[in-house]
Amino acid sequence: MTVLTEPTLDALQAALARAPAVLVRVRRTQGSVPREAGTWMAVFADAVLGTIGGGHLEHQAIAHARAALAGAPLQAERRCALGPSLGQCCGGVVLLGFESVDGAGAGALLRRLRAEQDARRMPVALFGGGHVGQAIVRALSPLPVAVHWIDSRDEVFPSPLPPHVNAEHSAPVQAAVRDLAAGSRVLVMSFSHAEDLEIVAACLQRVRERADLPFVGLIGSRSKWAAFRHRLEARGFGADELAHITCPIGVPGVEGKEPAVIAAAVAAQLMTLREPAPAA
Repeated sequence: MTVLTEPTLDALQAALARAPAVLVRVRRTQGSVPREAGTWMAVFADAVLGTIGGGHLEHQAIAHARAALAGAPLQAERRCALGPSLGQCCGGVVLLGFESVDGAGAGALLRRLRAEQDARRMPVALFGGGHVGQAIVRALSPLPVAVHWIDSRDEVFPSPLPPHVNAEHSAPVQAAVRDLAAGSRVLVMSFSHAEDLEIVAACLQRVRERADLPFVGLIGSRSKWAAFRHRLEARGFGADELAHITCPIGVPGVEGKEPAVIAAAVAAQLMTLREPAPAA
């Protein structure tokens, strides 16, 4: 049996072109559960794409889906308590949905899944296309984020761009702050300290006016931030406003200056800033 735990929608489309499947989705959850609402897997006669968390919950869901593919009635919803009777000690409750799908309905299904995935993507605005910026984009590529990548140099972006990455050349670079998506988590790491300062100042001004940038992170040392803080105070930003800036960035305790190491620490930090997934 082929198992692909984190499939792309392209893989699902190709598989549905060959054979029908049952789509299993986590509709709602309560308490401690393996995966959040919106998680899905597609069960084929000889393959499974995706996972709803493994264990007996997944085993029983696959069995029900396979029975339906063989001609048994398909139960549209199943409530599963993750206790001793199921052999899982999570203790929560999962409501699973089951839906028959085939090649004819693949287009509509894929559009729905893509729209739901895009709606759950956390917006990240990344200022800087240097080595660390590129490493961060690579680290974020498999994660549920949408990256708005900005630099004053239009030749720095790779081609083609990874999925869910939109690149923008902006000169002056801080002008792009005005049009960032509300809720963006901002990372600042341009090629110059002068640009970094202007981007941070623009972010602080937007937070003052709209309060819709929940995280602004600046790459650099504590001494860099001390210098920036002094200059930003001179521009009229108060202590409460300056406390909105995180510098240095990345989860604490990760040592190393290599771009990939910094990227791993920053990606982990961003994942702590995700909002809970909405119910399906």
